[in-house]
Amino acid sequence: MSDTWGIILWCMPELHGWRLCPRCGAELIAEPTSASCPGCGSRYYANSAPTVGALCEDELGRLMLVRRAIEPRKGKWDTPGGFLEEGEAPLDGLRRELREETGLEIEPGEFFGALIDLYGDDAEAKFVLSLNWITRIVGGEPMAADDISEIRWFAADELPGEDEIGFPSVTKLVRRWRERR
Repeated sequence: MSDTWGIILWCMPELHGWRLCPRCGAELIAEPTSASCPGCGSRYYANSAPTVGALCEDELGRLMLVRRAIEPRKGKWDTPGGFLEEGEAPLDGLRRELREETGLEIEPGEFFGALIDLYGDDAEAKFVLSLNWITRIVGGEPMAADDISEIRWFAADELPGEDEIGFPSVTKLVRRWRERR
């Protein structure tokens, strides 16, 4: 059984540490992308958690990045956004996250891409599916809140280096944003 759980740790971070069924308590059977319960028949899948992100532009054509105030990657630059709540529509979640983190009301525009990334640096890390839009501000006053410590606007030639950005997916998005300028 320990060899199988080693495979799970590598293939399915979302189910890392799951040994017993949360419904009935029976020992789970591990498979490469899921776990099943022989006791009650439940099946659990390792899915990338859905997140949303904004490449928010101002009237001068600058990009807003936020400094992370929490782990993972505390102190690194990121695009504002976060995890969707269960059943939440992606654009509703994007608006909610921007309001919570920055105090800004935004209007999503062009869909800018879906990327996979690893969120976290330890055994509890999980894969995320990041859905990203170009957005514009339609109201509010910028204020760092929730899980960010700073908001800053960057011109295309002033963007932070890759080592200052928190996640590989954000590095790709920022690079792509800069290239289209």
